[in-house]
Amino acid sequence: MSISDLPAINASLNALSAVLLTCGWVAIRRRAVAVHKACMISALLTSAVFLACYLVYHYTAKITVWEADGWIRWAYYVVLVTHVILAVVVTPMALVTANHAWRERFEQHKRLARWVMPCWLYVSVTGVAVYWMLYHLHPSLR
Repeated sequence: MSISDLPAINASLNALSAVLLTCGWVAIRRRAVAVHKACMISALLTSAVFLACYLVYHYTAKITVWEADGWIRWAYYVVLVTHVILAVVVTPMALVTANHAWRERFEQHKRLARWVMPCWLYVSVTGVAVYWMLYHLHPSLR
């Protein structure tokens, strides 16, 4: 494994996080609290591993620049900018939400999770989209 493998690993971790978040949401809707808890803790851990890999990659690798023109350039930057902004906001909010659950403050947890979960899911899904656009959609980046 090398540094050049990290973008694909990061996309896989984002995809796994999205699956875990979705499973956790379905579980709590079905009142399967233990399954919800396992999924959400797993999503947090997966996202933490992603963050570590992301930081290692961006500390060591050269910057990849989007070189396409036209509407796809704008689409890429809209996805990227919203992804980055929400990632910065969601990271501490997910920890606060988990802390409420840990301390059994379930009303606060539930109230915050209604906002955090969809944003976190968006960040996870758009993380995969950014990877796909950078490394698979644009031919000059292959």
